[in-house]
Amino acid sequence: MKKLSAIAAAMLLTCSVAGVNAFAADDSVKVNMTIVDGEGKFAVTQEDIEVTDADSDGKLTINDAFILVHDAKFEGGHEAGFATEEAEYGPKIVKFWGVENGGAYGYYLNNTMSMGLSDAVADGDTLNAFVYQDATGYSDTYSFFDKTSGEAEKDGEIELTLNHIVFTADGTAEEAVEGAVITINGEDTEFKTDAEGKVTVKLTNAGSNVISAKSETLKLVPPVCSVNVAGETETTTTTTTEETTTTTTTTTTATTTTTTTTAKTTTTTKKSDSNSPKTGDAGMGLAFVAIGSAAFVAFAARKKNED
Repeated sequence: MKKLSAIAAAMLLTCSVAGVNAFAADDSVKVNMTIVDGEGKFAVTQEDIEVTDADSDGKLTINDAFILVHDAKFEGGHEAGFATEEAEYGPKIVKFWGVENGGAYGYYLNNTMSMGLSDAVADGDTLNAFVYQDATGYSDTYSFFDKTSGEAEKDGEIELTLNHIVFTADGTAEEAVEGAVITINGEDTEFKTDAEGKVTVKLTNAGSNVISAKSETLKLVPPVCSVNVAGETETTTTTTTEETTTTTTTTTTATTTTTTTTAKTTTTTKKSDSNSPKTGDAGMGLAFVAIGSAAFVAFAARKKNED
């Protein structure tokens, strides 16, 4: 009887392991990811990444998403650009997008500060991660629009609201960003957010438009909203003109020689129609000084995110 029980237990364990392996091999979700590098620039802009169980822990997590986005988009893959180590509250990032800065990284799942790398991801989630530019004072503040994408007609408009995350005695809160300059495809525009963070943006370029924002008073982690504008995309036409020059030379023997040379000039014209704490345990003392003891207590409950 004992022998049969042992065999049954072994078979159950084998089936459990097989079940985990089957999950890791077959299950996947698509997560829309944006990554801002250490220079404050978009390294990945709203890319759909298929997330599988890359770390073989039987779950689909933020850690899996970070491994796979590095494999897909970073030269050398996650071996070159991404690394973690175990800490008191779970795995902690020590390298992200090739940058090692003492653990100053942040990541938000669906615009909410994550609790840690082991947080589960689901199909259709958005995951935004960034490397702190200010790796000592941690003055970078996560910001986001109320819309992540949209459609518009040429010369049409889109209304957006820009907020950023602030830390309070109760945890985190959203606060409007006033006076932020809107950028489209990296270029500054005349549009600015009002006191409520609202702005109406006119779109004149057909095709894909990446809308973001920057501020003179805040070190914003740049937000992103992708808008597809109807109309013809940029086309290029080539015009060739032929110029003929005739040169006549007369010799003393009254013989005239005429030489003709042809020069072709190609002209190309274009027609267009178309302040958050860091990830990780190090630096928590600075977070305490910055947000006060009451806020620190609230933040400590969430500091798994600051891995």
